[in-house]
Amino acid sequence: MRSLAEDELAARLTGWEEEYFRARCDKSTGQLTNTNMVKVLRRDIARSKTILNEKQRTAVSDE
Repeated sequence: MRSLAEDELAARLTGWEEEYFRARCDKSTGQLTNTNMVKVLRRDIARSKTILNEKQRTAVSDE
């Protein structure tokens, strides 16, 4: 994930956030069969946000 460009990582983050929202809704209505998916998506979102923040901080400090 760290090798991705900021734009691509941000696009994936948006997709994961949308998927996470749908998974949470499906879980609450009992339609989600793989309940572990919510946990995996939440961690992927956190990981990608961390990497984006690190990249932005290094870009600012390099200036």
